[in-house]
Amino acid sequence: QVQLVESGGGLVQPGGSLRLSCATSGNIFSTYNMGWYRQAPGKQRELVADITSGGTTNYADSMKGRATISRDNAKNTVNLQMNSLKPEDTAVHYCTVLIVPTRYWGQGTQVTVSS
Repeated sequence: QVQLVESGGGLVQPGGSLRLSCATSGNIFSTYNMGWYRQAPGKQRELVADITSGGTTNYADSMKGRATISRDNAKNTVNLQMNSLKPEDTAVHYCTVLIVPTRYWGQGTQVTVSS
């Protein structure tokens, strides 16, 4: 059973910051690439950022310069720091891991950017 437990969403004003965290088991964390996706109402789920087991990162163009994805090896967590948030960043954010052939998802955490 793959468990991904997200935390850290909430309401923030435009220009503000949020830090999302995703906890999983040590075996999964150390072996597989992990990432964050988001889905806004009426839109397809899209990549925000991902990170390999070795620490190589990749970002959606819309998040480059505004997001940092990182791994906390001591806590088996993947963190997503998002800065300079915009209203269009409003979405449910999901932690994910691909264990071929299945992609697993967390329950999602809501990020709302509004004044």
